[in-house]
Amino acid sequence: MNKSFITNLLAACCVVIGFVFDQAIVLSVGLFALSGAVTNLLAIHMLFEKVPFLYGSGVIALKFESFKVAIRNLILTEFFSEHKIDKLLSKAQPTIDFESVIEKVDLNPAFDNLLVVIEQSQFGSMLAMFGGTEAVEPMREKFIEKMQLSLVQISDTDDFKMLLSDMLTQGNNAENLHNTVLKLVDERLDELTPKMVKEIIQTMIREHLGWLVVWGGVFGGLFGLLAALI
Repeated sequence: MNKSFITNLLAACCVVIGFVFDQAIVLSVGLFALSGAVTNLLAIHMLFEKVPFLYGSGVIALKFESFKVAIRNLILTEFFSEHKIDKLLSKAQPTIDFESVIEKVDLNPAFDNLLVVIEQSQFGSMLAMFGGTEAVEPMREKFIEKMQLSLVQISDTDDFKMLLSDMLTQGNNAENLHNTVLKLVDERLDELTPKMVKEIIQTMIREHLGWLVVWGGVFGGLFGLLAALI
C-alpha cells in the first residue's frame, strides 16, 4: 500500500468535492491537507534526489563522503579495534561465529551518527519543520536490522574468512591484523558510489518516511478545518 499516494488522493478528492458542491469547509480541509502532504512528499524526494534550483536537495549524494567515513569508523571502532582483535587472537579459536558477536553489538550510535549528518546538512532546517529527527526515529530498528545483516554478510565472505585465517595461522599481532582490515575496508568503501549509498539508505528508510506524508495531510487537514471554522 502506497501511503503517500492514498493520502494525496484523499486530500485531492476533498478539494474536488468542496469545490464542486461549494462546501467551503471541505474545500479548506482538502487544500490544507493536500499542501501538507505534497510538501512532505517533496521533502522526502529532496532527501534522496537533487532538484534543480532547490538548495539543499539531494543531501544523501552531497554527504556521500560523510556516510563513507561513518561506515568506516563504525566497522573499525565497533568490530575491529586493536583491542578487540587482540582479545580475539588470544582465544585462538579455529572458527569464530561473527554473527552472534554482531547481534550483541549496540548499533544505536551508528543511527545517531546518521541523524547528526542529516541535521548538519542543508536538509536539517527543512526536516525541522516536520518534527526534526524525531520524525525519522521510527526507522531506527529497521536501520539497525539492515546494518547487522550487512555486517554479517561481510564477515561471511570468502575474502574476509581467508584474511582472518591467514592472520591467525601466521601469528600476526593485533596491530598488523588491524592495519590489514583497515586496508580491506578502505578498498571496499572506495568501490561505493553516491548512487549505491543512496539506494542502501533509501531502501532502509523510505517506507517509514512515508508516514511523514500521511501526518502532513492529517495535520494540514486539521489546520484547514480550524481556518474554515474561524
